Amino acid sequence: MQANFATILLQAAPQAGGGMMPLFLMGGMFIVMYFFMIRPQAKKAKDQKAFADSIAVDEQVVTTSGIHGRINRINDDGTLQLDIARGTFVTIERSAVSMEMTAAFRKKKETAATATTATVTK
Repeated sequence: MQANFATILLQAAPQAGGGMMPLFLMGGMFIVMYFFMIRPQAKKAKDQKAFADSIAVDEQVVTTSGIHGRINRINDDGTLQLDIARGTFVTIERSAVSMEMTAAFRKKKETAATATTATVTK
């Protein structure tokens, strides 16, 4: 006697109830994904855009590629002229300035200045 896949499926007993349970599970998975993945990414992108819009001339920044420099000029087309060495300028997009790396650089610079001040006063 041979049994193929179609006859096995036809002989399966129907489930009683439980029709709504998969819908609740899918809805729960979507809610979890929204709060743990989509919402934080959207918030981070919004913060990065606000940071990029707030930078001004003569601020020291770090780009996403790791280039350190001081903003020399903000161009009309939304690009920045970055002074990376005396007389050496690079034109970058405003979105290329990294919020996290710039904040870490500024914090490191402040702690170094505080440590120097503490050493001098002792």
